[in-house]
Amino acid sequence: MSDARIGVDVGGTFTDLVLVRPDGSVVLEKTPTTPADQSEGVLTGLTALAAAEHVELGALLARTTSIVHGTTTGDNTMIQMRGAPTGLLVTAGFRDEIELRRCYKEDIWDPAYPAPLPIARRRVRLEIPERLTAEGEVETPLDEEAVRHATRRLRRFGVTSIAVVFLHSYVNADHERRARELILDEYPDVELVSLSHEVYPKPPEFERTSTTLVNAYVGPPIVRYLQRLEARVRAAGFARELLIATSAGGVATPDAIGRRAVATIGSGPTGGVVAAARAAGQAGLGDVVSVDMGGTSYDVCLIRGGQPELTSDWNWRHRYCIGLPMVDIHAVGAGGGSIAHVDAGGVLHVGPDSAGSEPGPACYGQGGTAPTVTDADLVLGRLDPAGFFGGRRHLDVDAALGALERLGKELDVGAEEAAVAMVRIVDAHMTDAVRRVLALAGADPRRLDLVAFGGMGPVHATTQAAALGMRRVLIPRAAPGFSALGLVSADHVVDASRTYLVDWRAVDCSHLNALADELEAAARAELAAASVPTDRVRLTWMLNLVYPGQTFDRALPLPRRPSAPITREDVGAAVEAFHRENEAARLIEARSQEPTVRGLRLSATGLVDAPRWPVLASGPASTPSTRRTVHTGDAWHEAPVYDGDALRPGPSITGPALVQWPFTTLVLRPGEVATTLDTGDVLVEIRPGGADPDPAR
Repeated sequence: MSDARIGVDVGGTFTDLVLVRPDGSVVLEKTPTTPADQSEGVLTGLTALAAAEHVELGALLARTTSIVHGTTTGDNTMIQMRGAPTGLLVTAGFRDEIELRRCYKEDIWDPAYPAPLPIARRRVRLEIPERLTAEGEVETPLDEEAVRHATRRLRRFGVTSIAVVFLHSYVNADHERRARELILDEYPDVELVSLSHEVYPKPPEFERTSTTLVNAYVGPPIVRYLQRLEARVRAAGFARELLIATSAGGVATPDAIGRRAVATIGSGPTGGVVAAARAAGQAGLGDVVSVDMGGTSYDVCLIRGGQPELTSDWNWRHRYCIGLPMVDIHAVGAGGGSIAHVDAGGVLHVGPDSAGSEPGPACYGQGGTAPTVTDADLVLGRLDPAGFFGGRRHLDVDAALGALERLGKELDVGAEEAAVAMVRIVDAHMTDAVRRVLALAGADPRRLDLVAFGGMGPVHATTQAAALGMRRVLIPRAAPGFSALGLVSADHVVDASRTYLVDWRAVDCSHLNALADELEAAARAELAAASVPTDRVRLTWMLNLVYPGQTFDRALPLPRRPSAPITREDVGAAVEAFHRENEAARLIEARSQEPTVRGLRLSATGLVDAPRWPVLASGPASTPSTRRTVHTGDAWHEAPVYDGDALRPGPSITGPALVQWPFTTLVLRPGEVATTLDTGDVLVEIRPGGADPDPAR
């Protein structure tokens, strides 16, 4: 089994792993996440993959060409605010910019809304006398003694990671580079020196400061984790380069992540979105919404024209602005581990707190006592207590009933009624999350289909689709490990830019081409380190343009011919496209204004072959393996249970029914029809007039 590929997605409850064999077939595995050291859970999962292939772990890894890993270390660091002790060196006069936040406030109507916890308190944000003009000329030389003094002070305060953000360093980085030399001379064992021109080499100033500061904060924990993981997989027999998923939907090498660890924030769910776009295209669907319901969170992304929405500058994650390209995923705290509780006013709430993998839901029998969504689904017959987790984990129905009975007493109802209420509330939360995403994008859910995945996604998908007015739901064959599958099939992406500030009419094409050569050389070197063949590299050039007075620029494609220099005609075509896009977006004609060039951007893509499931041949109608009493959201039913792995294209299944795979279950409500496609994916036709999961709506 040479040339195998492995994808690893570490979630809050489970770590999902996918092995793509050389023939394109796929093997799924799951293992509980180990919060204390996620690398332990990863190695356990890799061992399980090897066992599924009937080989030793070392033999499997020796034949594996790539391991692509989606890590939540950066997100967990920001959620818990447990990053490296971080200091900030800034140009004199910009000490408090990070707290001004462009006056941005998540809740503008709450005057008492608290500020975010500071990454760097004011006493470790220090000003350095130095100044560059917007053209990169030295106005005030760098005060080297001030840098040394500030470094010594930060060291005394216990700072182990330092961010350096000097004004206009994206044009001239000499001061920042020299500052790093001085810092390392004074503090050689500092964990990380994060320079703004390496992390975010463009204006505006606040976005660059915030992004660089977050990078310094999360960088050391991410680097330490990746070093542990690399050491473990190498000791186990893997000799290639470990690849890390990025928030833009691509992958990068650990060396690149070491410089820009902030690029991993929000990267975990992107694999599922990438895979959902491909699955929707293979199924002949148009625009879709992807939803990923795992044990801890519910992630929503709109996919139009076969591509997920991508935002570049105004990305707020964990209350900090991160100005890097990110797949636009909206997450809420709703998953199988979401805990239910009753507040002082007698109102039932579900989530956002999760039982996670330790101790997990009450039915796991690991010491958890709080009622969770998994407990409710079990009591409602949606989960098989003997077949859960591929039959390797027996669910304790009595423990789930006990937790729900205690909850029911607070509500003056029985355990089953409490379970129904919990499911309706969590379904309403998730449905509203989809509504918010679509409302902000101006999209009509009735014109979209749903792609549902994650271990719990198929359990709740049809109820949500009906409430949204959708007519079809696609359940991918690899739904329980879909994010891991997306990671291993994601193209390698290097997205980089260089600043060049000039009126577009005064562009020096020789300078622009020099920047292009620099970008291309760096991108090709990084892709080569990821073992991407030269003939699999695709380059997309863009020009960052902005109208005078605007804060954020837009990247417009440069119609540059391969291996040809950028010409004034190319620049003019990008400017014309910029005018057209502005007119279409704002319905305002502004051609009397001449745009300003902000810089050159390159998106270099190393193409990766997507997994190819063997095409399934048509077969006879499936026979139920058993029957089970299940609550489908509207009422109790005696429903047939089908083996999902045995389904073949051909006759459909009509609900009420359950389709059960080793790691997930599809709940079909009365009248809904499920058809197996030749890829093994299941397409569900939703019954008209589905009941809203929120009866009060």
